[in-house]
Amino acid sequence: MPVSFAPIVSAFARDRSVMRGKMFSSSNVLSVNQKIFAMLVKGKLVVKLPKERVDELVAARAGTYFDPGHGRLMKQWISIPAGKVNWVSVAWEAHRFVRAGKVASRTGQPRAVAMARPATRPENRQPPRKVPSSDR
Repeated sequence: MPVSFAPIVSAFARDRSVMRGKMFSSSNVLSVNQKIFAMLVKGKLVVKLPKERVDELVAARAGTYFDPGHGRLMKQWISIPAGKVNWVSVAWEAHRFVRAGKVASRTGQPRAVAMARPATRPENRQPPRKVPSSDR
């Protein structure tokens, strides 16, 4: 683990709802409720925050809108170089935001996150297979 991400991982070590995983070619990804809130990408901390907060941090030159590589900037994600702001504090802010489970709608108003769909829809489910009985 890169040294710069270690304090963030340590800050969430006791929180059983926080999981460490891998995404965007980074093995330093933290999630809560199966939603990513912080990750280390190309040596920068990337966190998910409300759009207004991301706009504020970008305006203060604390970071830039996150580009996952396809040229489309993410409005609720910010990429913060080391030394600009306290990474642990911003990670906690992102954790609280993502854990709350609110997603901004296109109008900017919060809306509830939709429930997960079943793994397979009823019309796509296969009937149970008949297992031949053995004559013993």
